[in-house]
Amino acid sequence: MLKLSLLLSTLSTTRVLTGVRSKGWPVNLKELHCFQTPGKLRGDCENDEPAEGKERAVEENGDAAGQSTEEKRFPKKKVALLLAYSGKGYYGMQRHVGSPFKTIEDELVTALVKAGCIPESHVTDMKKMTFQRCARTDKGVSAAGQVVSLKLWLIDDIISKINAHLPAHIRVLGLRRVTRSFNAKLNCDARSYSYLLPTVAFAPKEQDPDDVGFRLEREALRRVNRLFSLYEGTHSFHNFTSQKGPRNPSARRYVMAMACGEPFVQQGAEFAVVTVKGQSFMMHQIRKMIGLVIAVARGHAPDGVLQRSWGEERVHVPKAPGLGLVLEQVHFEKYNLRYGADGLHQPLDWAREGDEIAAFKEEHIYPTIVRTEREERSMQGWMETLPMHNFEATGTGVQGGGDTEQDDSEEASGSD
Repeated sequence: MLKLSLLLSTLSTTRVLTGVRSKGWPVNLKELHCFQTPGKLRGDCENDEPAEGKERAVEENGDAAGQSTEEKRFPKKKVALLLAYSGKGYYGMQRHVGSPFKTIEDELVTALVKAGCIPESHVTDMKKMTFQRCARTDKGVSAAGQVVSLKLWLIDDIISKINAHLPAHIRVLGLRRVTRSFNAKLNCDARSYSYLLPTVAFAPKEQDPDDVGFRLEREALRRVNRLFSLYEGTHSFHNFTSQKGPRNPSARRYVMAMACGEPFVQQGAEFAVVTVKGQSFMMHQIRKMIGLVIAVARGHAPDGVLQRSWGEERVHVPKAPGLGLVLEQVHFEKYNLRYGADGLHQPLDWAREGDEIAAFKEEHIYPTIVRTEREERSMQGWMETLPMHNFEATGTGVQGGGDTEQDDSEEASGSD
């Protein structure tokens, strides 16, 4: 009788939850391959993969012992968020708990809490939501196609509610449900960046760097593109970062394409956009690649310095300013090939967000870069330092200059 009473008491207090509802810019830069944004999302939407026992449940819901009652009742789901932001005024992408320097992730995490997507406890420990960014952009660097992965509560109108707590220059533009094992960093096959700069950067060194009337001639543009094309393929870029020697395998990087687009005029000055796509980039690699081409184009360095920089000799490579650098797109080709057409998952190509991405760049990224360049002369000031560089080989060995055993792609946790 006592056993029966205990059984009835247990059943009366047990609940089963099956789910809970919860403008003159180059045209080619507007064309990104993207996907559809879901409308209203629900916590009981279709599972990515069938649950397979206790281990699968723990992977999905986290360590039950460390969860609050609310988290146990309403399991979070793994998603990929598409972000766009202007990096001006921020100390990069990655959040450092307790740091007085504000980052993009500081703003994002605060918005996620206020929107009701994550509990307050995740603010100080982002591992609880398995947060991962695809690329760690540096101070002042912007992004039009950053992707982060994390577990959150799929509330209704989630994108609108998150954006309501973000400043206008940071936006969540898309969301996709992804597999439970998805990792934005590890599943990324390649990254595409752009670099907006005044074309006077490619002018001969005798040209006044403050001449807003300068216009790049067609032959000069062809020469610049011949130089950029030399980067394509696999090379040792040990001279384009720090703390890596010429025989370090991690210094070998594959660049798929690099070129400078057609010039265009903004605020009376001529600008152009350099685009580059590669599997991954080391810290400062892109800015140094652009810096060395500028040095050659202006006549401060010989043409052969690019090929020499891939050898075992140490070559001092100048680093162009960070202002014009933009993370344009991250690519998940292998993930899409495996899951994009299986009928259960959505491909991560973000094609249908293309108009929103272009509009954000034209309103918040490009005008900020142009205005800041005109006001602060970051490129002109940097060009004035080029005569102080020695582009002759100075021996062999590791580049000095900082603790940067890091990657833009975060394969070693760094940034450009």
